[in-house]
Amino acid sequence: MDLSRRRFLQTSTLAAGSLFIPVWGRSLASAAEATVIPAALKKKLADAALNAATKKKATYVDVRIGRYLNQFLITRENRVENMVNTESYGAGIRVIADGCWGFMSTDGLTPESIAKAAEAAVAIAKANAKLQDEPVKLAPQKGVGEVSWKTPIVRNAFDVPIKDKIDLLMEVNAAAMKNGASFINSFLFQVNEQKYFASTDGSYIDQDIHRLWPNFFVTGVDPKSGKFQTRAALSTPVGMGWEYLMPKAEDKRGGLVTRYTKSYDMIEDATAAAKQVKEKMEAKSVEAGQYDLVLDPSHMWLTIHESVGHPLELDRVLGYEANFAGTSFATVDKMKSGTFKYGSPEVTLFADKTQVGSLGAVGYDDEGVPCKRWNLVKDGILVDYQKTRDQAHIVGQTASDGCSYADNWSSVQFQRMPNVSLAPGKKPLTVEEMIQGVEKGIYIVGSGSFSIDQQRYNFQFGGQLFYEIKDGKITGMLRDVAYQSNTQEFWNSCVAICDERDYALGGSFFDGKGQPGQVSAVSHGSATTRFNKVNVINTARKLG
Repeated sequence: MDLSRRRFLQTSTLAAGSLFIPVWGRSLASAAEATVIPAALKKKLADAALNAATKKKATYVDVRIGRYLNQFLITRENRVENMVNTESYGAGIRVIADGCWGFMSTDGLTPESIAKAAEAAVAIAKANAKLQDEPVKLAPQKGVGEVSWKTPIVRNAFDVPIKDKIDLLMEVNAAAMKNGASFINSFLFQVNEQKYFASTDGSYIDQDIHRLWPNFFVTGVDPKSGKFQTRAALSTPVGMGWEYLMPKAEDKRGGLVTRYTKSYDMIEDATAAAKQVKEKMEAKSVEAGQYDLVLDPSHMWLTIHESVGHPLELDRVLGYEANFAGTSFATVDKMKSGTFKYGSPEVTLFADKTQVGSLGAVGYDDEGVPCKRWNLVKDGILVDYQKTRDQAHIVGQTASDGCSYADNWSSVQFQRMPNVSLAPGKKPLTVEEMIQGVEKGIYIVGSGSFSIDQQRYNFQFGGQLFYEIKDGKITGMLRDVAYQSNTQEFWNSCVAICDERDYALGGSFFDGKGQPGQVSAVSHGSATTRFNKVNVINTARKLG
């Protein structure tokens, strides 16, 4: 059935997910506010779990009471494809008893049911302890008392009427179609995590976390040949409110792309995308060989994620985690040597869960550890990893990095990637100045397909837009581009990074890890970066 926008907005009986909104235009937040649980009640529930577990001889206990709200709006051309609202609410209790972890979750949020879950967690820990050789060692963490933290938003996206959101997506679609797109899918993803943490260390932490991701995919088809090209949105998923979609004056980059940082004009980007897919169909296919690469932040984030973020997760380094592309080449002996050249001297890669506007920004992690910034690679040398409280002692350290996260109250928290970013260059350098120094190169914008091996070493990356550089000038668009390298060789080929004026974030809502699998949201920042003499392949499918 073709469900038009008009009919969709007139319908008042559609329900999706577990949270039902009976009237279109009524915000999810308004419908949910009636069931917001006061902090005092959450503290009462948490204390019930803490007391029950300690009475059963647990030496450490933490409780996470979580309420997770999600909204997904999905459209295609002139119609609404789907709208999904979900709500998940419950508590997870983690304990150490007899030197071993135990975990239990419950959606029964009464003092009695949460106490029973805590007792079950202790029983599980004691049973597990019979199979564990060494006790869990937690890095010391001083309790922070009763504190709260909230994503610094201007306008809650859940307060925006659904009609306004659908109107925006329809305008986006219309702009793309008007400018030559054959098809367009557009999306709005919104997340609100209401998380309460308490522990026997003496912490009671109430956090209200907001994330937003506007996205689209434009397709252009050549009616004569049947060939097609695509371009995804150059938006950034953000830890922000609706203000991200309230555009201000933007920085135009030589007419090629628009830099989106503090706000994002989705209509303008869709208009550009429709024109660019037509240009991609007419672009010449790249000639394989070695090129200097100029990589935009909208592309760099994924390369950082796969070749730095994942291989420097300590559990992956130690071999405790091998799902989603294996372990890591960056073994502990390399870090301890103090001489391992992860990259060139231009390269400093840092972790930071405090970056305003980032997906990973929170006040405290899911172990109650205050968030911070620290270096992973300093001036090209590998200096550290990402750690949780029970990992720090393994590398001779005495504090967690605040890298514990669970994607739901029913999931046990474990080590997850913080925001990992490339520090901008220290000397003034614009993108135009960087390109002027390139004799033979390719400027790559946007992230595309990727592949990486089981040690996070050998890899291949595509992109969205590719521009040929000859003798310091952009000469036109290319297609069928992907580059291949290995992590150490690639980062050691870095010769220049634009300064902080060009720094921007990219990221993903859906970083997968673990078994059972969990997803987390993480950002990666950089300025435009140049890499010399990188192998480029032609990805066109050859027939006959």
